[in-house]
Amino acid sequence: MTRFSLVARVSTENPSTVQPALAELINDGTVTLAGDEFLVEAEMLGESARELNRLLLSALRKVERRTRLRAQWTSGDTTERFFDYVPKGISKSNPKGPA
Repeated sequence: MTRFSLVARVSTENPSTVQPALAELINDGTVTLAGDEFLVEAEMLGESARELNRLLLSALRKVERRTRLRAQWTSGDTTERFFDYVPKGISKSNPKGPA
C-alpha cells in the first residue's frame, strides 16, 4: 500500500447528500464547502492513484449520480491528475528544487 496525498474539488447539485458520504470516506483530512463545491485535502492508502480515484468517485456517485471530481493524487515526487475517471496527466517534481 502506498500513501497518497489528495487535493480535490467535488462538484454536485446536491451538497447535503454528498457531504455525509465525503465525511465517511475522508477520515484523515479536511472537507470544506466553498460555494457550490467541496474542497478536499486528505491522506489515503491504496495500490494506485487510479484505484483510489475510482473508489472515491464511485462511492460519491452512488449517493448522487451527477457528482464531478477534479483530483490530484501525490505520492513521493509524482502527482497524477484526474477529471472524474479520466487521467489528465502525470508530473514529477524537481528533486533539486527551484533553481
